[in-house]
This record gives sequence, structure tokens and C-alpha cells, in this order.
Amino acid sequence: MPAIDSYSAASTSVQLSCIPSDTIGIERIMLAAQGDLQRLLSTFFLRPIFVEPVYADASPRLRSASPDYPITQSRRVHLVCAGKVVCVATSTVTLTSPVAERLLLDEKFPIGQTIRKLGQSPRFSLLNAETLTVGTKRELRRTYTLETEGFSAEILEVFPDRDMFVRGEAWLLEGQPERDVPCAPVTESHVKSEWLAVSVVH
Repeated sequence: MPAIDSYSAASTSVQLSCIPSDTIGIERIMLAAQGDLQRLLSTFFLRPIFVEPVYADASPRLRSASPDYPITQSRRVHLVCAGKVVCVATSTVTLTSPVAERLLLDEKFPIGQTIRKLGQSPRFSLLNAETLTVGTKRELRRTYTLETEGFSAEILEVFPDRDMFVRGEAWLLEGQPERDVPCAPVTESHVKSEWLAVSVVH
């Protein structure tokens, strides 16, 4: 269901469905992210979040994207902080405007930055959220949709180890050689990574 944000002169309330009862505050904040997950993760870890593509497969681009000629893309990326994967995002994106097509497919912006470049607030619906134990790790997952004019996406995000939200910096640096790691400022260049060439599905 859509996120329900209620405002008054004296209060703000956010209601989300299907939130697991065993989640903690910071996890619920991540589950409620609406295209700004990288920003929230960067704030949590105080480090840049890098987008590393796994694959990106698009339908044929025989003409500019439009409501009558939508272009779709299936993609998977890793969100990486200090060399560790903090989230795996698998998405199906539908583009119905040439501006959204250019931003995502030509300029290679990630989904969240594409929405920001479009300058619109997306409609957010959380379809599912769950906590799982996979091997020795506790995972957090969510499936949701983001929609705005010319752009829609259904996204599955997997946070591979919930300990990251409990232990923070200690989890991030676990197993790494001890060294002084400066806290670099986060700029647009940190979140727009070099993408693999988009392959076309015929």
C-alpha cells in the first residue's frame, strides 16, 4: 500500500504496511526510503555509497520513450560502502518519457538520482518487507514501487546483514586492515558511477 504521511500544524505521522515487528528504528527508516536510500546509508555510515552495476538489460530503443512506446530495463546493482556490499537492488524500470530515458540509459544515473533529476516527488508503495535468516546472516528485504511522470520502477532490495544497522562502523571495518580512513564529503560524483554498457534484449 502507499505510504500514508499525515501532517497537521502540530504533528507528523507516517504509516507503512507490512513492517516486520522485529525491526529496529534505523531499519524502519531504510524501509521507508523513497528514492533516497543511498543518501540515508551515506548519512548512517558517514561515508560515500558507490553504485556498482551487475547487469542492465533494456528493451529495443527504436524510438524515443513515450506512453505509447515504453522502454523497459531490468537491472541489478550493488550499493557498496568501504568495500562492503550494504544492499543488493534488483529492479524493473519502465520509461515513458525521453527525459527519463536519457537520464537512466544515456547518462547512466541510478534510479534515485534519476528521480531527483526529474524534479518530482515519486509515489511510493511498499509491497512487502521481511526479515530472513540466510546461512549465518540475518537479512532485511523490501519490495516497493516508485512512480512519477515518465518513470516507474518495481524494486527488490536486500540488506545482506542486519548487523550493519546495529554495529555500524565496527561492522563496516570488520576484517579490513587497520588504517586511518578519512570521511570524504559526499558529492554528486560519488553516486554517479561508471556503468556497464546497456545490453539490448531482442
